[in-house]
Amino acid sequence: GDIGFIEEFCDLADRYNALTYLDEVHAVGLYGESGGGVAQRDGLSDQIDVIQGTLGKAFGVVGGYIAASALLIDYIRCFGSGFIFTTAMPPATAAGALASVRHVKQDVQARIRLHRNVNVVKSRLTEAGLPVLPNPSHIVPVMIYDAKRCREASHLLLDKYDIFVQHINHPTVPVGTERLRITPTPLHTDEMIDYLIDALVSVFDELDLVRQPVGESAA
Repeated sequence: GDIGFIEEFCDLADRYNALTYLDEVHAVGLYGESGGGVAQRDGLSDQIDVIQGTLGKAFGVVGGYIAASALLIDYIRCFGSGFIFTTAMPPATAAGALASVRHVKQDVQARIRLHRNVNVVKSRLTEAGLPVLPNPSHIVPVMIYDAKRCREASHLLLDKYDIFVQHINHPTVPVGTERLRITPTPLHTDEMIDYLIDALVSVFDELDLVRQPVGESAA
């Protein structure tokens, strides 16, 4: 859920004549006037040499891309072995991706609903006394602090409440910072959010999970 210091990195790159490469796979479709990502939201897109995105996640298809100058793209086409030996995307997939990109770019209301739902989920988790990790993005981590218990919580949510929430363990995160990762969408209703919070409270109670405030040392 972290967002990097993009402007500061761009300033450093300008100072030392370096290239900038920004991974926006979690942000495209969700931030910016037309869903261009955090760099677009912050007015920094023209300062980034290469922006990496995905056609999965917000666009709901499959594949990925980079956006850069024509010269840099042509260089990668000629010398990027990972690209040269990759099979081309099927035409039907490309058509689906194009339709999705066109839709997401113009659907401003979906982005507004998304961020509204993110704020509601974070607020409701805090009100329920659950250890939500503060961050500036749409990813909402609920801290469990133990790999085995984190997996158990994820399985219980699915088996008992029909809610799938991915458990995130080492090596994705450091040992002792295991968490459930919640990602609200524009289509989640307030009733769905209430059901999620009630289910999480029940899971914490049933598994006797520690509702340790974020920032305090684990016991």
